Amino acid sequence: MSRFLFHSLALTGHVNPIAAVAEAVADRGHDVAWVGSEAFLRPVLGDDSTIYPTGMRLYRGLLRDRGMNATKSRWEGYIVPHTRFTLAAVERAVLDFRPDVLAVDQHAVAGALLAHRHGLRWVTLAPTSMELTRPYRCLPKVEAWIHGHLGALWTEAGLPGEPAHDLRFSPHGTIAFTTSGLAGPGPFGGQIRFVGAALGRRRRDVTFHWSALDPRRRLVLVTVGTLSFDVCRDFYLRTVEALRPLGNRVQAIIVAPEDGLTDLPPHLLTTPEVPMLDLLPHLDAVVSHGGLNTVCEALAHGVPLVIAPIKGDQPINADRVVAAGAGRRVRFVRERPDQIRAAILGVLDDPGHRTAATKLRKEFDAAGGARAAAEHLERLAVGTAAEY
Repeated sequence: MSRFLFHSLALTGHVNPIAAVAEAVADRGHDVAWVGSEAFLRPVLGDDSTIYPTGMRLYRGLLRDRGMNATKSRWEGYIVPHTRFTLAAVERAVLDFRPDVLAVDQHAVAGALLAHRHGLRWVTLAPTSMELTRPYRCLPKVEAWIHGHLGALWTEAGLPGEPAHDLRFSPHGTIAFTTSGLAGPGPFGGQIRFVGAALGRRRRDVTFHWSALDPRRRLVLVTVGTLSFDVCRDFYLRTVEALRPLGNRVQAIIVAPEDGLTDLPPHLLTTPEVPMLDLLPHLDAVVSHGGLNTVCEALAHGVPLVIAPIKGDQPINADRVVAAGAGRRVRFVRERPDQIRAAILGVLDDPGHRTAATKLRKEFDAAGGARAAAEHLERLAVGTAAEY
């Protein structure tokens, strides 16, 4: 039996796949604990989970920024202050739990720093594709700027010299929650183990009115994950207008606050939350912002997508889905309702999209998901990870 400590950002798209891996590790008889925001993690992980709390603070400038401004705010407004804020709490967890392996969210840099400080084996968990293909490789000044932040955090943590490697990629390997085919051609940073979608038991109770679904119509889910509704309101309104005339053939479930959208026709249903993994087998298409978790969960069920990327890795994910033939891309800001409608109907009516999504589903099945990730962690704990 080995001991595994998981450290993740307090973001649903990060915690869900990592929690599936932690669950698979625990099911194999190992001791598992978490370090992070207990207020965020407890409802997701359940009352029986061991959580070392870090507290949680608000970070600014993350929702509305796009392009290089989004990169700047992601690092200076979130990753760097999150690392500084959690470092002491993560160290307390390490000293108390004494893990054999640290499993670290790629952007939760405190875990990487503490692994070096205490000489622990550790693995990077990549729940986004933001770093995998080195999107800034053609912008050396941006890459140098990111490495400058990592070097400063290394020094602040009292570690000697300069980081021996990129702290976003453990020398013991990186587990990526996508497939090599969807990720596309490299260059990749570090040694990557592509495990596909990590799907586990979701412990949050979600009220959903299954009886409202109409089996005579094609079922479409519209979701932007956990992004603020205020940021996405205009896109939602244009998507509603796109779907409004399709009542004779399409039913849509729109994930939005109960009072967020009004004057909806009967074939457009709103709900603040859906049981995603239970709902996916019933869907004909997903309209999404292109977060990797949503994209991979859809494709793991063979469901094609319409993606309106906003920032971060979402444009990368959208381009890869389109390149694979498993969906279409629309503009988040300027796409007209008729253009969104054409994309939705294209995904529903062109069987090639479903065929491509089904092909990717087979690739996801072969990747192994949470089980494959757990097996790698188990091998790392006993020092044989290089054998796979």
